[in-house]
Amino acid sequence: MKLKSLLLGSIAAAGLSTAGYAADLGVLTSLDVCDSLGISGLTISSSDNCLVITGGVSYEFGYGEFRQEAVVADTIDPRKVAIGDSGEDWDSRVISWLKAVGSSSSDFGRASATITLKSDYRYRTTQVFDAAGAVIGDDQFLPEDGRFFADEAFVQVGDTTTIMAGKKGSIANLGDDAPFNYLGLFNSSSLDGSGVGIDADTDYLGGHVIQVVSSVADGISVGVGFEALQLGPEFGSYTTDAPGTLVGVVSYAGEGVTAHLTAAAFEILSGDVESFLIHAGATGTFDAFKVRAAVSYFNDSLIGVAGKHLGADVLNALVSGEATFDLFTIALSGEIQNVTDGPAADFTDYGVGGSVGVGITEGVSINLGARYFQDGQTDLETYQVAAQVVAAVTETIKVTGEIGGYFGEAIEANPAFSDDNIYYGAAELGWTPGGSFTSSLRGEVNSEDAYKVTFKAAKEFK
Repeated sequence: MKLKSLLLGSIAAAGLSTAGYAADLGVLTSLDVCDSLGISGLTISSSDNCLVITGGVSYEFGYGEFRQEAVVADTIDPRKVAIGDSGEDWDSRVISWLKAVGSSSSDFGRASATITLKSDYRYRTTQVFDAAGAVIGDDQFLPEDGRFFADEAFVQVGDTTTIMAGKKGSIANLGDDAPFNYLGLFNSSSLDGSGVGIDADTDYLGGHVIQVVSSVADGISVGVGFEALQLGPEFGSYTTDAPGTLVGVVSYAGEGVTAHLTAAAFEILSGDVESFLIHAGATGTFDAFKVRAAVSYFNDSLIGVAGKHLGADVLNALVSGEATFDLFTIALSGEIQNVTDGPAADFTDYGVGGSVGVGITEGVSINLGARYFQDGQTDLETYQVAAQVVAAVTETIKVTGEIGGYFGEAIEANPAFSDDNIYYGAAELGWTPGGSFTSSLRGEVNSEDAYKVTFKAAKEFK
């Protein structure tokens, strides 16, 4: 309920008690600024400003033997599986955030200021290992700073054309690149979680920014931004010549079709740009069919994995399709990655994946999936096959179970694994009682004697 509604009710009740208060009810018109701006949610109004407050808390606790991992598929950002010789591990993490957006009218459209405070408070155990993976030290208790910080702090003004400045996320569109098959693809899963290119959370996008985005036609928008202006000569594990990333993006969203083209040049304030990114993708939905294609090309001198691809030029492409019928859904995906001018000889990785989803009864479905990855640098192969069952026990409770395995030469050649094949199983109980509250309990185990039990709970308000 809006806070202004409570105020309206209280003041109106007071006004009915005596005619002497009637004149004071004229101030009620000043409380309608949120409605005039088309803003809803948890709001507070003044005579010319509407304040929207949102927030949330999430908690995650994990226990088991899972902190040490070994590479399964040697992608550009290696896919890993836990192995169970790391002792008893636990990981307790609380993430909380509070966001306030104050808006008012201006001659150029809506003007607003956004402040998001965030805290990430974490305790976890770890152990010290030597180069061969043997334990050489006892468990260490690692508390991580949970103080609130300004995750976002920016101003913006405009409607069809919007100007933004401050600390915020990037305008780069890196979407339209997630494969449809339920297991995904090895390289796309490890590279940025779902596609081609780079991680959208990289510190070289977003941060301190000056951005302009404009709707130029029906469904078409263009944007340009100066981002990562907070980076100095040395940042994290990389050395930069100067801060600044120039980002340009063109996006389209029409009936059944989304598409974009994003380009970025890094370290523009150095006067000598050596790293850049191009990312494009498109998705089409036509009745029971979906098709998707995406491609990226970037120079990896800043954002690569040191010792493997740092300094390389990387071309990464993906294509995926899905067909949905009455009782089942079929999805196929493929990816290719070409790496040149890196620290090693040029090579090409590629992978394919597919899945079949079948609706057994109302509320019960089965997913069968497989994926394959060929590492062009080592000429080693990795396979994964899995079967998943999802059952809605009630309207608020869902049970998910999965079994599967990793196979291939990459597993056999890795001395960190005790066997040539890795088998795993997982089960999860999810509960969504409503009110934006979600929780789950998940257990997973594999044949490398690793196991983990994870509890999650989260609530947002808006």
